[in-house]
Amino acid sequence: MTRRARSRRTRISVRMRVTVSSLSLVGIVLVAALTPTLLSDSAPADATLPEASTVATDGTDGTALALLATLPIKGRAAKTGYDRSGDFGSAWLDVDRNGCDTRNDILARDLTDIVTSETCRVQSGTLTGPYTGETIGFVRGTSTSSLVQIDHVVALSNAWQTGAQQLTQVQRESLANDPLNLLAVDGATNSSKGAGDTATWLPPRKSYRCAYVARQVSVKATYGLWVTPAEHAAMIRVLSDCPSEQAMTAAVE
Repeated sequence: MTRRARSRRTRISVRMRVTVSSLSLVGIVLVAALTPTLLSDSAPADATLPEASTVATDGTDGTALALLATLPIKGRAAKTGYDRSGDFGSAWLDVDRNGCDTRNDILARDLTDIVTSETCRVQSGTLTGPYTGETIGFVRGTSTSSLVQIDHVVALSNAWQTGAQQLTQVQRESLANDPLNLLAVDGATNSSKGAGDTATWLPPRKSYRCAYVARQVSVKATYGLWVTPAEHAAMIRVLSDCPSEQAMTAAVE
């Protein structure tokens, strides 16, 4: 790994320290309060949303099951008007203004043995796919870059139909670029997932399902989204096998 790559990964790590999202209701910790939403309806349009994710460690029952119990359960809203680029911004933005787009940020976070060019453009590295457990060698190129893709853990169309229509443009762009909602995964598995929610798709690697669903719950709580009845039931089934699985909270520098 180059010195620049190591420095880049260090900066990514620093941003993932335990802290509280700037969009949390002032003074309330995500899991400690177990609030059903962290986005106030009166949040200003230019509010800064969280950037990174960590396990909550505030000493309370910070489990994903406990947080799931606070999420509203509603039917899926119509997809009418959904426009991925128009509603969530183009892929990929530099919402944290660190000089690197989100794709390269996540590649640098999730891959090992990375080689970069310029400031942070990841040229190569190794991914152990969280959804399959398989090792993938990443090499940037026209025919090879797509072998490693960045998955929105809560798919953007799902987010649109479960509350994101009520968010501001800035908030939706932050959701689309928040490391809490992003994982580097193998392209084939990401394509098979599509826009599926927990009720319709789970990682083939069963040992990762608890962490995956806990992350989905955490994203939905952070951005004030709801779950559908089928989605809620599927989340309960998964998390009941790992009741101590911790929720995650977003963090800012």
